[in-house]
Amino acid sequence: MAPPTDDQRRPPKRVERVSGTPFGVVHLDVAPVTSGLAIGALVAGIASVLVSLLVICFGVAFKNDGGAWASGAFAALGVLAGGAAVVIGLLGQRQIRRPTAPSAVQFTGRGLAMVGISCGAAGGLLSVLGLGLALLLTVT
Repeated sequence: MAPPTDDQRRPPKRVERVSGTPFGVVHLDVAPVTSGLAIGALVAGIASVLVSLLVICFGVAFKNDGGAWASGAFAALGVLAGGAAVVIGLLGQRQIRRPTAPSAVQFTGRGLAMVGISCGAAGGLLSVLGLGLALLLTVT
């Protein structure tokens, strides 16, 4: 990785001399970092919504050819991905909200975590509703 250019360098936050020595302690300003948990929640939430669309498509398109079985398998995956998105999103929000020391890394991405939670809940709900639709079409 190339060293930062002069425009990218940040000045030190403060410098403290170590008494009795010619050395000092430099406290650097750390740039905020997007939370990996928030990004993971967003990815899992979007995957849950996409899998729920498969549940609905298999249930409707193959209602006489075992589409309910395929819908059931994908519904389990959709509910698991949706639940994971909700849990990871809540953990991401907790990580972002947690107070840190001034010299520690500050996390961002509250909106990503919220969208991940929303998509995960919607994907899990759509998977269950799609499975119900597939079973209803198979029975009738």
